[in-house]
Amino acid sequence: MPRYTMTFSPLFAPVAKRLSTALLAAALGLGASAALADDSSIILRGSDGWLFPGWGSLTEVDSRGINDSTALIKDAQQALAARGIKLQVLVLPDKTRFYPDKLPAGKSLSPAVQQRYKTILSSLRQAGISAIDDEQVLRQLKDKGTDVFYRTDQHWTQPAADATAVATAEQVRRDVPTLKGNAGSGMALGSEFKERRFGDLAERFLTPDQRKETGRETFTVRRQVAADSLLGDTPAPLHVTGHSMVQPYFGFPQKLSNSLDRPVSVNWKPGNVGQWIMLLEYLESADFKRNPPQVLVWQMFEPTYAQGPQASGLWDNASIMSPDTWRQRLRAAVGK
Repeated sequence: MPRYTMTFSPLFAPVAKRLSTALLAAALGLGASAALADDSSIILRGSDGWLFPGWGSLTEVDSRGINDSTALIKDAQQALAARGIKLQVLVLPDKTRFYPDKLPAGKSLSPAVQQRYKTILSSLRQAGISAIDDEQVLRQLKDKGTDVFYRTDQHWTQPAADATAVATAEQVRRDVPTLKGNAGSGMALGSEFKERRFGDLAERFLTPDQRKETGRETFTVRRQVAADSLLGDTPAPLHVTGHSMVQPYFGFPQKLSNSLDRPVSVNWKPGNVGQWIMLLEYLESADFKRNPPQVLVWQMFEPTYAQGPQASGLWDNASIMSPDTWRQRLRAAVGK
C-alpha cells in the first residue's frame, strides 16, 4: 500500500492515510449538528468547566432507528463476508454517561438513555455482528480514577483510546486468529508529550470571555517514531474507518497496530460527515480495491447510531442518501 500524503485545510480536514506518515498535529474534528439536541445550545456548559456536545438527546431513545441501523450494518457485514472480510463495529459511548455529575443543573440522563449503549450493543450481537463493549472498557478505566474524556473537548483521552485499542485487538484475535503479515510490522509507540490548549468545544463554541473562564487543559500526545522503523508499503490486514476519535492525534490506530503487531490503515472525517458515507468512501477507494483487508473496524458514536444515511439536518448534505441508495453503493463497491 503506498503511503498517503497529508494535506491540511483551515478546518484540519483529514484524508485517508497510512500510519507511517506524519502524526496529525492538533487535528480537530467537529461533531454532528445540534438538530437532535434537547438543549437550546449546541454545547452544554456543565459544572467545573465541563463541556458536553449538545447534539445527542439526554431523554429519548430511537429504538426503531437503532434496529434500522443494525439492519444496514448487517447488510454490510454480509457483503464483506462474501469477500472474506470480517467486520467489527466499534460503538463509542457518549461522554455524558461517564460524567453525569458534571452536567448542567437540571440536566440528567433518562433511564432509557442510561441503557441506550446496552440497547445498541444487544442489537448488534443479536444480529451476529462482532462488537466490543467499550462502555465497560472505559468504565473500568474511569473507576480507577483515569479520565476518559477531556473536560472541554468532545474527544477521548489517550488512556481511553489505548484501552479501547487493546480491547479491539483482543476481539480481532478472537475473530481472526491469524492475521496476514509478519511479526514486527506493528507500529512502535513514541514517547509522550503534553500540550496546553483549549478543547475543540471551547475553541469553537465559546465566546472569548467564556473560554477565559473555562480555561485551557493539558492534552497528552505521543510523538511519531521514525518513519523508517515502519514497513511503509506493506499492506495492512486491518483498516479502521470512522470519525475524529480514531484520528492518529488521539492515538487509537497506533496503539491498535502496536497491540496487533501488524500495520493498520485508517480513514476518518469529522462526525457530521456520518458513518455511512465514511464506509462507502473507503470501499469505493482504489486502496480497498488494491488491498482489501482481512478485518474492517467501523467506528460509530452512541448518540447518533440510530441516524441512518437519510438523516437530513444531522449529516452534511453531501452525505445524505436513502438507505436503498446506500445499499446499492455498498454492493457495487464490494462487488457482491
